[in-house]
Amino acid sequence: MSREQLAAHLEFFAELGVDGVRRDAVWRAPGGTSIPSVPPPSPQPVPIFASPQEALAAIREDLGDCVRCKLHGLGRRQIVFGVGNPNADLMFVGEAPGADEDIQGEPFVGRAGQLLTKIIEAIGLRREDVYIANVLKCRPPNNRNPEPDEVQQCEPFLLRQIDSVKPKVIVALGKFGAQCLLKTNDPITRLRGREYKFRDAVLIPTYHPAYLLRTPSAKREVWEDMKRVRELIK
Repeated sequence: MSREQLAAHLEFFAELGVDGVRRDAVWRAPGGTSIPSVPPPSPQPVPIFASPQEALAAIREDLGDCVRCKLHGLGRRQIVFGVGNPNADLMFVGEAPGADEDIQGEPFVGRAGQLLTKIIEAIGLRREDVYIANVLKCRPPNNRNPEPDEVQQCEPFLLRQIDSVKPKVIVALGKFGAQCLLKTNDPITRLRGREYKFRDAVLIPTYHPAYLLRTPSAKREVWEDMKRVRELIK
């Protein structure tokens, strides 16, 4: 790593709330928590393709101009499918597209997305090295919370994306991403700080970047989560 890259990383760590290097064991510990086993949802049949890229393209084709739930008639501009490396070791799963994502057709491109990009870079990766998707592929009106029937229709496509990419680590961003994958109603404050087995990956819930914009004090906890992610994908 060059001196300029190191300086940029330290500057971002300061933004996350990391105020220096500490040597105590708690700070250095990569997690220290058990990995409870969460039964995966029933697998969806996935055709055999020559590459993950082809598999993702087939999923997008199956999704089509989706009208499976009411969101297609509630003002969405376009479907926001997913973006990134089809062979990624690290996958991020968020909640749903926002206004910027609905316009550009790509997840996490607004202010929260810009912060997510910085977080990715802070662990030595680029945005194009990872895969990014949302539980919902359409923007809910006024960015309201996803509703159960909407999640039910979109979830099979998300699971097929996960099975195609086959990441080593999945980071669930925020309450809805974590609750959907883990099939729980527990709050994100209870879920984060732990690791879960999900399909063939380790799932790590953490706070959504949009929450970090409202609550900068939570950046330190996200940094702890991302240090563990970095260890797992080495």
